[in-house]
Amino acid sequence: SPDGDIIDCVHISHQPAFDHPFLKDHKIQTRPSYHPEGLYDENKVFSENKEGTKPITQLWHMNGRCPEDTIPIRRTKKDDVLRASSVKRYGKKKHRSIAKPRSAEPDLINQSGHQHAIAYVEGDKYYGAKATINVWEPKIQQPNEFSLSQLWILGGSFGEDLNSIEAGWQVSPDLYGDNNTRLFTYWTSDAYQATGCYNLLCSGFIQINSEIAMGASISPVSAYRDSQYDISILVWKDPKEGNWWMQFSNGYVLGYWPSFLFSYLADSASMIEWGGEIVNSEPDGQHTSTQMGSGRFPEEGFGKSSYFRNIQIVDSSNNLKAPKGLGTFTEKSNCYDVQTGSNGEWGHFFYYGGPGRNPNCP
Repeated sequence: SPDGDIIDCVHISHQPAFDHPFLKDHKIQTRPSYHPEGLYDENKVFSENKEGTKPITQLWHMNGRCPEDTIPIRRTKKDDVLRASSVKRYGKKKHRSIAKPRSAEPDLINQSGHQHAIAYVEGDKYYGAKATINVWEPKIQQPNEFSLSQLWILGGSFGEDLNSIEAGWQVSPDLYGDNNTRLFTYWTSDAYQATGCYNLLCSGFIQINSEIAMGASISPVSAYRDSQYDISILVWKDPKEGNWWMQFSNGYVLGYWPSFLFSYLADSASMIEWGGEIVNSEPDGQHTSTQMGSGRFPEEGFGKSSYFRNIQIVDSSNNLKAPKGLGTFTEKSNCYDVQTGSNGEWGHFFYYGGPGRNPNCP
């Protein structure tokens, strides 16, 4: 790939997922039994953006494709593993890093230095979530920090037993060795302790798509006061088989997380979050200048600030619905903020993000 990645085309039945003891005799589901009903009509032309949203590809497509019956896997290089604190920790999250909007104990929030600007719903049973996510390339101050924009599908308590499925884009020099914006997924069934990982770096997620590589760079990305690019992500629970499927942009069904990986999510999710997250390692004792989203505050609006649009949840009847009672949460709104709205074309949406360190966020 032009960015230095090596993409291996691996036979679908030889992917890392099948290292999992429970998957030894697993029969791959080649397609979901059901898609959610009421998928938002993606082909509407947006008023701000006459030519509609431009297509996004992955950089490696410039140099090749993978044949049918294979999946593209970003090769792990020695340097990737050496950047991790240990081989065992490679591809795993270092801390619990989940925004806990209600009754959050302050010490819990700040211990890992993670900061969020999110919208969320809770209080119901959720069977999936969808959003169209504006793609940027935020600047990261320290190699051990990251910036991401994603949706979270959460089950269980925020203690030791949290189940989470996450998907979106991230810039993570530690994980990938560069500052490129990359498509990623994550899952855990024990609050990031022993289970789960990014992308295909451990067994769990079963990929069926030969065109999209997890962890590979997304191109092009949005520019300030210039063209805006976004990706759509849909994660939903197949009512028949119970697996959690992921679809990327228009019609790329990527694969699924088998429901046995989870405890709470084996049934349904109890909370959905959408938004941004960064790590603030407080270099030099000051707030990091790592950007979230576009690095601009929400009030700057379209073309400047980063957005999520057409936010939806999947209900128990497998219908995509507007979220009811959307809340927002941010630890430090002077550093990163979030503002929601709704209209006919974008449904429920929000602008989010910020520059990090500034005179009001020392």
